[in-house]
Amino acid sequence: MDGNNKKYNRFSDYLKKKYGKKIIKISLNAGFTCPNIDGTKAYGGCIYCSNKGSGDFAGVPSNDLVTQFENIKSKMSKKWKSGLYLPYFQAYSNTYAPLDILKEKYESVLYLDDVIGIDIATRPDCLDDDLVDYLAELSKTKEVWVELGLQSIYDKTAKIINRGHDFNEFLNGLNKLRAKNINVCVHIINGLPNETHEMMINTLKKLNELDIQAIKIHLLHVLKDTALANMYKKGKFKVMDKMEYVNLVCDQLELLNPEILVQRVTGDGSRDELIAPLWSLKKFELLNEIDWEFIRRKSEQGSKF
Repeated sequence: MDGNNKKYNRFSDYLKKKYGKKIIKISLNAGFTCPNIDGTKAYGGCIYCSNKGSGDFAGVPSNDLVTQFENIKSKMSKKWKSGLYLPYFQAYSNTYAPLDILKEKYESVLYLDDVIGIDIATRPDCLDDDLVDYLAELSKTKEVWVELGLQSIYDKTAKIINRGHDFNEFLNGLNKLRAKNINVCVHIINGLPNETHEMMINTLKKLNELDIQAIKIHLLHVLKDTALANMYKKGKFKVMDKMEYVNLVCDQLELLNPEILVQRVTGDGSRDELIAPLWSLKKFELLNEIDWEFIRRKSEQGSKF
C-alpha cells in the first residue's frame, strides 16, 4: 500500500505537504547519557534499553555529527534521490547537557545544506528553562520537534521499567514546552510488563486530553543483555503476538484525535540483538496488516474519537 491508503495521519505526509518534498530523517548519536543511567535518578537505564540507548539505528558515536549525518545521508540517497533532511538526535537523552554543549551539537548539523530543522528525543525531566527558551527562538525559523518518552501513564509501570520519573513530571515537561509553542511528539510502548489492553488504551485516551502534536507507538522489544531480557527468560511476562498487537494499535488509533500526527505505529529492533517478538522483524508485513485491519473494520484514525 502507498501513503494515500493509510488510515492514519502520518507525520511524513504532513512534512511533505508542508515543504513540498520528501523529508528524510537522519538519526544521530551525539554521545549523551541519561539521568537514570548515571545515578542522578537511577542506575542501569530503562529495563528495555540497549547499550546504545535506543539508538540502535543512529550514527556511529565515534564519528562527529557532521560525518554521521553525511554517511547516513549518502545511504539514504540510494533510496530517495532527492529530498530535504531532518537531523534526529535519537540515542539516550539529547537535552541532558549544559546549553553551550547542546547548541554546539545541534548547530553543527542544523545549518547544513537542505536541513529544515531538528528533532530531539529526550526525557521530560531534562528540560532546563534556558534550553526551552533557545528551542522556542529556534522554532521561529526552523522546524523544531521535541520527542518525550512517556511509555505509560501508570506510575506503577514506570517503576517496573525503571523509568526514573512519574506521570506528573512528564506533564510538567510537556507543559513547559507547550508554553513556548514547541512541537511535542510523545512516545508510548505497547506490551510493557503487567499492562493490560485496557491500560494501554487508557494511556492513549489520556494523550487525547493533552496538548500534543504527534505520537509514536512502539512495540516492546526484548533485546539481548537488558534487564528486560532477564525478566523474559524467567517467564515474568509474555510478549504480544502479531494480531494482538495489530488489533490494539487499530483500537488506539480509532480513539486518537485525528489532528494528532502519527510518527510511528511500531518500532525497530536490531536483528542481531532482538530476542522477541521475532515476528516484528517483518516490519512491512506488520504495517500492511494494520492497513488491512482498518479496511476490514471500515475505520480510520479518530473514527471513535
